[in-house]
Amino acid sequence: MRYGFVIDHNRCIGCHACTVACKEEHNVPVGVFRTWVKYIEKGEFPNTRRHFGVLRCNHCDDAPCVEICPTKALYRRADGIIDFDNERCIGCKSCMQACPYDALYIDPRTNTAAKCNYCAHRVEVGLEPACVIVCPEQAIIAGDLDDPASRINHLVAMEKVSTRKPGKGTRPKLFYLGIDEDLLEPTRVERQNGHLWADKNPREDFYAFARDRNNNGDNSHAPASGKAREVYDVSHSRPWGRKIASYLWTKSIAAGVLLVAALLLELGHHGERALLTLASPILSLFFLAVTMLLLIIDLKRPERFYYLLTKPNPNSWVVLGGYILVLYGVLGGSWLLCAIFRARVPGVLIWPTAILAVGAACYSAFLFAQAKGRDLWQSPLLLWHLLIQALTAGSATLILAAVILRSAPVLIDRLESFLALSLLLSLGMILGELYLTHVSEDLRRATDLLKTGALSGSFWGMVVGVGLLLPLVLLAWSGDSPAISGAASVFALAGLWFFEDLWVRAGQAVPLS
Repeated sequence: MRYGFVIDHNRCIGCHACTVACKEEHNVPVGVFRTWVKYIEKGEFPNTRRHFGVLRCNHCDDAPCVEICPTKALYRRADGIIDFDNERCIGCKSCMQACPYDALYIDPRTNTAAKCNYCAHRVEVGLEPACVIVCPEQAIIAGDLDDPASRINHLVAMEKVSTRKPGKGTRPKLFYLGIDEDLLEPTRVERQNGHLWADKNPREDFYAFARDRNNNGDNSHAPASGKAREVYDVSHSRPWGRKIASYLWTKSIAAGVLLVAALLLELGHHGERALLTLASPILSLFFLAVTMLLLIIDLKRPERFYYLLTKPNPNSWVVLGGYILVLYGVLGGSWLLCAIFRARVPGVLIWPTAILAVGAACYSAFLFAQAKGRDLWQSPLLLWHLLIQALTAGSATLILAAVILRSAPVLIDRLESFLALSLLLSLGMILGELYLTHVSEDLRRATDLLKTGALSGSFWGMVVGVGLLLPLVLLAWSGDSPAISGAASVFALAGLWFFEDLWVRAGQAVPLS
């Protein structure tokens, strides 16, 4: 049994009855929607035409929201419905990033995720979903796709139906008849300053790519005359903000400090006990604590953070990453204890800590890969870039600590070499992520936002200029000056934070619906 929907846009009149019925049936608050109608217009006056698209959860057979949900609050029922349990939800918003269809939202009353659940409570007693009952044109058909006698099975088998973003591999069970294809691909539609019946929040339109390009003198991708124009849609927020950017930054420092310290100890710098065996674990544990605190306070239900341990989904990298951070903290604490009670950290502890440091730095690549709605975050270079960022952050932080502790010049020189190499590699990674062949329009638009769009000034100025090139110049001319080395480290750390912030923002820039 696999329940699904067919929406016949040969019949749909865009009346919003399905939206109203859904809100009434589930008491959905004002400002958020489980089902909604999007309008676009095509042509030039007076030869114009309006098209409607009913959008909602696709109840995918391979639902990425179920995979990424850390507490199994989202789950696939035996009948194929993707349902949710708000009693388990911690409000991490990962599901909103994983869904390519913008189907999930945070309920402002409960601060938990919600979406269309196919009116499962009605289906269980033999009734059809509320939207099906209320549609005046019978444009919404619900039923069992696996039942050869069902109407929906016949329609899908015999008619030319479309789905949204089939390339995502989610196997959606929401099918469209007679819909204008531009409604299924939001990047085909020109975004407007206002909606049909209301002005738009200027912050919603921050990523208007056509205007960004035009403002920068590039008209190669400007909207063609008569192109489809978005004239009505509902608001969709960007789930992750600067707390997540800061989490990536502090995690790079936490992982990088002990990783670099382990490398230096293996290179024979055992005499630098104050820096490598004592200060390093203290710095690492401090930034690790800040990292975990940022993750908790970013939750919409932070009091439920312990559900990651008591109700875990082992397939979610939110959970697996949490376990890695905890284990890394345990080994970092053991390193500190050895430093307090022994003259040297044993080799049997150094390498396991270094391995977990790599895991702590890199697991986010797998987490962001599960965020299938955001193409920028699917880069195959991301794992290696995160590792290089950890080396950058660890080297820069240890240089600052070495200057304060007045460590040996030879050690500072070695740290400067690590920092310079990691900055060069990071520059190469960034350019590769931006300029290598883009596999989708969403990815091209997100990278264009950084290269030439609204975020390009901060990207080229703060990330590349201040965060990469300036530290390299300072390191080349530092000589034996601890002040210049320290300044280079500060600029490198600042540039890294700006990169994380812009990367998170650009990744959420392209509209999903």
